Amino acid sequence: MLSTYNAFWPRVIRVGLEGDWLDKFGALIGDRGRWVERQLGLPEPQSAPGAPERILEHALKLPNATWRFRKMAPAWTRCLVLAFRYTAISDEKREGLVWIGLNLGTGAALGDLVLRLRTLLSETDGWQAPEPACLERAGPRWSTALVASRVRPILDHVVRQELAPFMGAMGHRLERDRDRVHAYHDELRALALKRLAALEDASGEKAEADRLREHARVAAIETEYRAKLGDLRHNYALSVSVTGVQALEILVPVQRIEVLIRRRKGERTVALDWHPALRLAEPPLCEWGLGFGRTRLVCDANLHLTEAAGQAPCPACSARWCRACHPLSCPKCGVP
Repeated sequence: MLSTYNAFWPRVIRVGLEGDWLDKFGALIGDRGRWVERQLGLPEPQSAPGAPERILEHALKLPNATWRFRKMAPAWTRCLVLAFRYTAISDEKREGLVWIGLNLGTGAALGDLVLRLRTLLSETDGWQAPEPACLERAGPRWSTALVASRVRPILDHVVRQELAPFMGAMGHRLERDRDRVHAYHDELRALALKRLAALEDASGEKAEADRLREHARVAAIETEYRAKLGDLRHNYALSVSVTGVQALEILVPVQRIEVLIRRRKGERTVALDWHPALRLAEPPLCEWGLGFGRTRLVCDANLHLTEAAGQAPCPACSARWCRACHPLSCPKCGVP
């Protein structure tokens, strides 16, 4: 393939994620294209789904509460899609891109819908700038602080998932090298201890000198072994850096479903969007946790929707408490 390129364009150089050329190209572009805004139009009018209750049954699961469908209406929403570049350096190097999406209208994490949205955008001809009426209907943007607080735990989780195979292979290499170093020095130490044991009953100045020499050899072997382990720790130390690459704000037409959540004597209304372009419903709102999946627990005090761990018992006093209501510590005993 490269020879074909050179036949037509002799000065062409293939550029990958690694290498100086990509960095030079990024420096040339600067901040242009870091944030872009686009409206997703549908090729033809999409009818609303005929069974919103069935959509909710597949999209929302509340083990400790009940829900009731209230209404569904067409709407516009802002979907914020963020791209991050990660670089992991140890004895080897790994780079890649991860994508995270949030629905700023409902507060939901888009999860796997991000890939579908990106695919849909790549297949759509032209670039449609947002219309003022759609911008107004989509509502305001989030503050930078709010976006950062929501993105940070999701980004940490996604990057760890992406690096899991890399870290697993690194761990196997570390274990292999550690076992080899241990076997080599253990054999040397065993030989020195064997010679030292043979000199245990010997007497005289020569025997004493031999014992001192073998003791020094054992100490030197142990010192060298610890130094080799230190070298391994240094060689396999992992450094991970994550940098924001691009923010894409997409104005998307949706069918907004209002759901009444009831827990004991309390109730609240939340919104969940169904995307006509994808023919899918997004995950429900999650006010503590990553927001993947469809299962949520509802707290008693403020009816927060959280993942199961967000209302787990306190490890110290066993009292259940909502991490969305009290994010820092248990309200009963004060343990974080």
